[in-house]
Amino acid sequence: MNQLPPPYDRHLPPLLAAAFAEDLPDVTGNAVFQEHAQVQALLVAKGDGVIAGAPAFAAAFTFLDPSCQVDVLHGDGSAVQRGDVVAVVAGRARAVLAAERTALNFIARLSGVATLTRRFVDALIGTHCQVLDTRKTTPGWRALEKHAVRCGGGVNHRMGLFDAAMLKDTHLDACPSLAEAVARVRAHLGRQFPLVVECTSLEMVRQALACQVEHIMLDNMGVEEMRQAVEEVGGRARLEASGGITLANAAEIARTGVHFISVGALTHSAAALDLSLKVRP
Repeated sequence: MNQLPPPYDRHLPPLLAAAFAEDLPDVTGNAVFQEHAQVQALLVAKGDGVIAGAPAFAAAFTFLDPSCQVDVLHGDGSAVQRGDVVAVVAGRARAVLAAERTALNFIARLSGVATLTRRFVDALIGTHCQVLDTRKTTPGWRALEKHAVRCGGGVNHRMGLFDAAMLKDTHLDACPSLAEAVARVRAHLGRQFPLVVECTSLEMVRQALACQVEHIMLDNMGVEEMRQAVEEVGGRARLEASGGITLANAAEIARTGVHFISVGALTHSAAALDLSLKVRP
């Protein structure tokens, strides 16, 4: 297989192997086409959106047959419109048709994430707020889905449990106090990891500020309560709004003055971008 760029290089090959293991052999294609029969096919956008997963699309074909040629015309991060030709595929018919659905599954899913992210980013134009993703990703696909978020103009939150400390309600409910939970994290980790504390009330925000927490998540707060939190914090911590955020209310929330909105729907509820592979006669 051709060399893949990050983040595809490490994560994609095992995903492709698993995808083809559950799909092959292609009894139909093997019956219809002679071994060396050739085809050319066009990847066409059937709706407007943002492309992500173009290297994954190409890699699906070369995974089955390294002689396949894929010419990507609109790469990751590109905006496309209905009718645009995104890529051209040429190679042995058996390989192209066997790889078709797996290739489409990758690029359609990831482009859907990028497209939804771009809609949120566009909704926040005129504010200073950024769109964050979450860990609500498809198991095994996290690196690719978070890459798709970046293609759409969003910003990655922590990649996993390993690169930031986050005190959520489940941690805080099991500790004597928010201050004690923060003290335990800092005693164990020092300042080597960013610390995020989830707060569901203004009182919790005040407690987090007293502990000099640098990143406070305002979880499921109303817009007016968020405005009060922004005023009380006064720039002493980064503020992130989370919970119940939609395209309809994202701009109003951003205008409260929070630095970030985090949207789990970017990766757990994005509709696939409609893309189709059309074989040239």
